[in-house]
Amino acid sequence: MNEERLTDEEIEEAVRGMPWWLVLVWGVLAVIIGIMLITTPLITTYFLVLFMGAYWFAGGIITLFSLYSDKTDMGWKIFLSIISIIAGIAIMAYPLYGELVVLTMLVFMIGFWGLLIGGTKLYEAFRAKDAGAGILGLLSIVFGIILLIFPWGAALALPLIAGAFSLLAGICSVVVAFQVKKQQA
Repeated sequence: MNEERLTDEEIEEAVRGMPWWLVLVWGVLAVIIGIMLITTPLITTYFLVLFMGAYWFAGGIITLFSLYSDKTDMGWKIFLSIISIIAGIAIMAYPLYGELVVLTMLVFMIGFWGLLIGGTKLYEAFRAKDAGAGILGLLSIVFGIILLIFPWGAALALPLIAGAFSLLAGICSVVVAFQVKKQQA
């Protein structure tokens, strides 16, 4: 596998061109959402899923209107627009059910992803005689199976986990923003 690695100079150049305040705003918003998900997980998830429904609805409408200027892949665009509009309306009409369905579907996706990644890691472990990859593969498979067996419990825990990650990512982003500002000065 031929991977391109960025040099330190390329990384520094990218950092110097980055608007530090944008990273700071993103970090502060992530901290706020993280705190909200941890302190009031059900209400925050409710509004995030409701926002997602509105986003899907608006995205479907915009995609339909975009057909006036760009008729490529018209069939797919119409199909995806209709699905987006229907899903958006369903979530906005029944946000509590939407919250449960969206979280449960996300848990199922993560569970299947864990099985897929685990199988891939096990294959790599047998092929390369790498015990570390084998252990990661087994852990991923166990994690995936647990999520698939207990999807509703995992769906209830998902907002808290997402909140913790959002809080951590937000704090890291705020720190990076000030480091970028310092680099740009």
